[in-house]
Amino acid sequence: MYRVSRFSLSTFRTFAAYTRNMSTVNQYLADTKTPIYRLEARPFFETLTESEKRYAHFMSRAAFHGTRIAITQTNPEAEEIYDLILSIFTNQQEELVDLEQLAEKSGVSPESFDSLLQYSAQFLGNLSNYKSFGDEKFIPRIPVEDFEKVVKATGSVKIHQLFIKKLEEIYSVEPVAKNLIGYPENGNISGYYTKNITNEDICLVQKYLEKINISSLNTRLFKTSEGYQIHIASSSGRVAPQLHTLDNGVTLTIIYNDFQASMAKIAENIKGAIRFVANDTQKHMLEAYHESFVTGSIEAHMESQRHWLKDISPQVETNVGFIETYRDPHGVRAEWEGFVAMVNKEQTKKFNNLVNQAPLFVSRLPWSSLFERETLNKPDFTSLEVLSFATCGIPSGINIPNYSNITQVLGSKNVSLGNVLSAHSPTEVYPLIREQDLELYRKYQGVSFEVQVGTHELGHGTGKLFEEDGEGKLNFVQKDVIHPLTGSPIQSWYKPGQTFNSIFKSIASSYEECRAECIALALSPYPDILKIFNLEGQEAEDVLYIMYLNMARAGLVALECYNPESKQWNQAHMQARYAILKVMLEAGQSFVEIKPVATQSGESLEIHLDRSKIQSVGAPAVREFLNKLQIFKATADEVEGTKLYMQNTSVSSEWIHVRDVVLSVKQPRKVFVQGNTFIENGVAVFKEYEPTPAGMIQSFIERRV
Repeated sequence: MYRVSRFSLSTFRTFAAYTRNMSTVNQYLADTKTPIYRLEARPFFETLTESEKRYAHFMSRAAFHGTRIAITQTNPEAEEIYDLILSIFTNQQEELVDLEQLAEKSGVSPESFDSLLQYSAQFLGNLSNYKSFGDEKFIPRIPVEDFEKVVKATGSVKIHQLFIKKLEEIYSVEPVAKNLIGYPENGNISGYYTKNITNEDICLVQKYLEKINISSLNTRLFKTSEGYQIHIASSSGRVAPQLHTLDNGVTLTIIYNDFQASMAKIAENIKGAIRFVANDTQKHMLEAYHESFVTGSIEAHMESQRHWLKDISPQVETNVGFIETYRDPHGVRAEWEGFVAMVNKEQTKKFNNLVNQAPLFVSRLPWSSLFERETLNKPDFTSLEVLSFATCGIPSGINIPNYSNITQVLGSKNVSLGNVLSAHSPTEVYPLIREQDLELYRKYQGVSFEVQVGTHELGHGTGKLFEEDGEGKLNFVQKDVIHPLTGSPIQSWYKPGQTFNSIFKSIASSYEECRAECIALALSPYPDILKIFNLEGQEAEDVLYIMYLNMARAGLVALECYNPESKQWNQAHMQARYAILKVMLEAGQSFVEIKPVATQSGESLEIHLDRSKIQSVGAPAVREFLNKLQIFKATADEVEGTKLYMQNTSVSSEWIHVRDVVLSVKQPRKVFVQGNTFIENGVAVFKEYEPTPAGMIQSFIERRV
């Protein structure tokens, strides 16, 4: 028989205080019925040889062993919630509990129990209690007392103690600033920094790290009474802490042992995969991965990416590491992710045709050849079916690596994730689309997005960066490079140790996504590009129309990811799409208009886009904006680049009402249930799970990470 502890009752009272402002609470409630899709991979996994299957298995395990890293990077309080969820639903045989028995024993209503399942699935799908797409906290709909009844029904004192410990973190929605990922100084949450870190601290340490040529990608920054600490992800822990003195006299200690247990398991599985590589290039790539994850060396990870770029069209494609900086408010620290996928040969043919003509298509971009790379290395462009993707949110496409010093020379790989793109339901609804456009939108939304992803990812691999190396050598002749907006030779470029992310900081990721989205809109009106996707004549025109309409809709829906209190964007891609919507609206001539409309459920909005003006009004406006984005990026002009971008992503007071309407028709974002691989009787096998909250939970229980 359990008694509610004093701490528990105190927390209940605290939560009661929070719930007095129900409008605040309602804003953060988990979705009632999140669309859950199975990431369909079995047909492609079964085409692999046994050696390829084992390679895929070990690399999947390596990727998934970074799960706890990603959780902690988002919210340092979330890992124990992850443990709580798995503990509640795991029986003594380390399998999924009998959910019906647990629900019956708890005595809670079916609605309450389902709310707990929904919350758990959404937590696991986002690897946090913060949304991967929007960076905003969500809390369970199940009442606190019912949650505790389910916990008690497990019969475990340890689980109940953990529940009491995490109760406030699970349900708290105040202070409101803490419900967003961002700078600690602003009251936001971040797993990259301790709560006492200021923005000035971050800039000070970053400047010093650039000076001594240490990347921040795989680090976290802590502040103690003895000074600053940089913790570098590494499994060895054998390197002695390194003491440095900053310009202000404060000590900086560099420690190589962050996420040590997880990094050791990652390195162990990388080593296991080496036995099953298809060629020496893969072997060298994995050896460099192993060195990087053992020692914490970003230089070793860069070497792995050089080999990865040379491994053209493998049967099993994989990439792991600290990759994207979207969720670091300063834009210099990267989130753990890793994927394993199989090539869809039929779809890849389309993208290869796009790549083969890349020099022609890139020459159509609105900047001069001096602002483009001297040698456009044809990127490898592959359509993949994802087997495993360890990340807080699975994207539709990828362009990596993100090391500009590598991509400027060797190019990049573009990846379209087929089984992510194809995940649609006939019951999906599309608010903000006019009734007369709905049939065409439903018919071509998937195809148009495929074209968009292809040209978007191609766009990431374009554009020159003007740079100076450590010996003072420039990769351009200054007198020959005339700034298109000033008419004079360029006056700024990237100095040694500087990168696009370190210069453009918090807007870098969104700025680059906006540039790539603009490239997609700038290139897609050309008939020969649409023809690559088997689109000609009226069908090509319809797809182009839906592509522009979809971008306008995405820009409007983006307001879901804007916080008016903090005046902060919480998602890089959505901020980018809002900027493009504003460009299209400001193009004038009634090209795009947003009009109020009354529906059965209340007030809504409709997007009116004049398809006859895409070529004459819409595309030219996007191209002009794109040209400025590229000029400021190429010249490391953070001042003018930031000014341009903030002007186009500012949300004025009249847009706040628009945001309220958009929120009223908001649709829950889909999550994916992924399968697991196992070695059984010496054979690699793949297990799928039901696309339900129970299936999501079971997949994580059996993943054992």
